Amino acid sequence: MTLLSFDETGVDVVYEGTEFRLEKSLVEEAIGKAYPDVTDHEVLQIVDEDPAISGEPRRIEDIV
Repeated sequence: MTLLSFDETGVDVVYEGTEFRLEKSLVEEAIGKAYPDVTDHEVLQIVDEDPAISGEPRRIEDIV
């Protein structure tokens, strides 16, 4: 299971028991969008090769 926790400066991630942080600039560069416009689904896809995605994608701006 992958857990994502968003704030204004980046994303805290727990992936397969490993905790790490993706900074805002890294997320923007990886996705090619401004940080507020990136969705939780897009972040999950850069963390997990085969994510179990469910529900509608939510923009980071709406989450924080």
